[in-house]
Order: sequence, then C-alpha cells, then structure tokens
Amino acid sequence: MNSLILNPGREKSLLHRHPWVFSGAVERVKGEPQPGETVAVRDSHGAFLALAAYSPKSQILGRVWTYRESEMVDANFLRARLARAIGLRQELAKVTDGMRLVHGESDDLPGLVVDRYGDTLVIQVLSAGMERWRDTLADLLVELTGCANIYERSDAEVRELEGLPARMGLLRGALPAPLVIHEHGLKFYVDVEKGQKTGFYLDQRDNRRRIGELANDKDVLNCFCYSGGFSLSALRGGARSVLSVDSSAEALALARENVKLNNLAEDRAQWLEADVFKSLRLMRDQGKSFDLIVLDPPKFAPTAHHATNASRAYKDINLWALKLLRPGGLLASFSCSGGVNADLFQKILAGAALDAGVTAQIVGRFAADADHPAVLNFPEGEYLKGLLLRRVE
Repeated sequence: MNSLILNPGREKSLLHRHPWVFSGAVERVKGEPQPGETVAVRDSHGAFLALAAYSPKSQILGRVWTYRESEMVDANFLRARLARAIGLRQELAKVTDGMRLVHGESDDLPGLVVDRYGDTLVIQVLSAGMERWRDTLADLLVELTGCANIYERSDAEVRELEGLPARMGLLRGALPAPLVIHEHGLKFYVDVEKGQKTGFYLDQRDNRRRIGELANDKDVLNCFCYSGGFSLSALRGGARSVLSVDSSAEALALARENVKLNNLAEDRAQWLEADVFKSLRLMRDQGKSFDLIVLDPPKFAPTAHHATNASRAYKDINLWALKLLRPGGLLASFSCSGGVNADLFQKILAGAALDAGVTAQIVGRFAADADHPAVLNFPEGEYLKGLLLRRVE
C-alpha cells in the first residue's frame, strides 16, 4: 500500500486520535497514490499509525479512516459507518423530520455531510476521499434510509482547498415541491437548491426552542434572520413584536411564507431588508430598543487565519446590539466560525460590553444540537457557540 511517512516526532496528534494529517508533518509520500486513494500513515520508523484518504492538493494531506491496520476501506466499511451514524439520530425523530445524519469527522466519515429533510437527503462531499466513493455513498444512503431523493450541495469553499470543483444537482430521484420539515411543532419550507448551507440551519434546533421560551411578551430583534427560524419561535412563544433583519430579499420572502405556513400572527412580525451592521447603528440613532435580540451571523472566520478581522465584526454587531438592549433585556449571540473558539468569543463580547458602556451577565450558553456532535479528540468539530447575556445596566 502507498504510504505517508511522517517526520520524526510528528505522530503525536495521530496517537491522540486527531483525524487530520497536515502536509507539514509528512516527510515523504511513498508510492504514487491517486487523489482519494486510501494510504497507510506511518511514523518515521515505519510503524503503522492509521489508514487515511490521500488529498495531494490540500494542506490536510490525509484524513483518517481508521486506526486499525486490519480494516479495509470498502463499501461494507462505509455501510457500517453510515448505519452507526444514522442509528445514533433515531431519538430526534420524535421532535423533527429534519436532522443531520452524518457530521463528517465526528462520525468517522471525514469530509461527508448528510442532512435529512423529510424523505429527501442533501449530501455534501467535501474531501478527495469521499469524492472517490461518491456514487457508492449515494447507493448506501438510499439503502439505509429508504429515502429515494438525494440532492448534492458540494459547493462549500473547502472543495476548492481539496482541488475539487463545486458541484450541485440531483444524485437520485427528484425534489419534492414544496419541501417542508417539522420541528418542535413548527413547519418550515426548505430550499435545498439555493438556500444557505444545505437549505436550513439544523444545528440551531434546540436554540430556537429556547428563544421561543424566552420571548413571551417581549419586543424581539432577530438579525441575520435567514428563513425566520428564531422569528417563528419567538412569535409562537408570545412575543409582542418581532423585527427580522436580513440582507437577502429571497430569505425574507421565505421567512414570511413560513409565518403564513404556521398561521402565526403576521401583524406582530416586521421585516427589514438591510445590512445588519448599518441597520443596528441606524436603529440606535432612531432611539429604538428591544427586550430580546438574536445575533446569528454567517461564518466570519472559517479558519484561525481570519480570526482578527472576524473579531472586529463580532465586536461591532454585539456592541450595537447591547446599546439597543433595554435594562434587563437578553442578547443571544452566536458564532459559527471555526476560527473563533469559545474563549475568544467570550472575550470579544466582554470587549463589546465595555465599549458599549453596559454591564452584562452570562445567564446561558448555546451549542449545536445533538445531531452535530463534536468528538473530544477533534475540537474543530465544535464550531457553533453562543452566549445568552443579560444587560444589567
């Protein structure tokens, strides 16, 4: 078997079961493996460490399949991994028919994301190793889930880093129209072709429920609202008013349709197509204030390299949100940036409160829902973090 031979002393992360082999750790490539091919990873003395998918154009030269030399990466191997991941999500079927079935490295399937929306699956093939098995994976998913419809959304930026072109389109079956999912008693239209991520923010499911519980008799501001998940939860939770802001007219239109779909009070919902950064400042100048504000911005820092610029952006929006918050009001602030860890995020919010001239308390924390797990040896998988702050004065 072709191999990746590591530099002396660079095997530590693999011994700790971190699933990535960076190019800088590799002394040489033994043989001539093709992109996506399974290779052995060995230390500088030739001792076996892992089997990994080879990705010659990426800084992550190998993504680990298994640490067992006796295993064979084939269709049966993939079937077992998929079946385990799907089985671990069965309890969620009690509250939703929209869930993540496969969460990449956290499910020992590096570079693969599979989301289920009713009887439709959306697949993201994000690594050279998974690209090699793409058609086999589609067949196995039909077999294991009974879903005949599979749509591919392999359009994430990481594909470019893997040397792979973006690709979107049907893999199996057809797309239902409209596509509707159910979550904690609410219904949502999902646009898997043009929507953000794979069509919906499944990772915020439990956090949406929590916002609904906090919203009763409050004036709510939901920024970066997309298709209105937090807005609908707040309306159902008894909010006096909900102002939803997004720069996308298409997203706002979908959010309005979701309000109608659930027969929620349209007279308590307001919509603003605007840049959130500018609109927060303008609202402050206009003397507006709110009891509950949700900030769920897009990914500002995909890697640690972008953390400095992202920190400025996070501080800006949180500073102005805290100024708009009434005394005793609540701010639910999120970051989905992998390059900004929880400690840094808290420091950013502390700086925002200081510059805003307000005192704020942490009264809760948010994370991704259970179908987006993060294994202990792969902290990069814990990308979504959030704080619930209360303005004291």
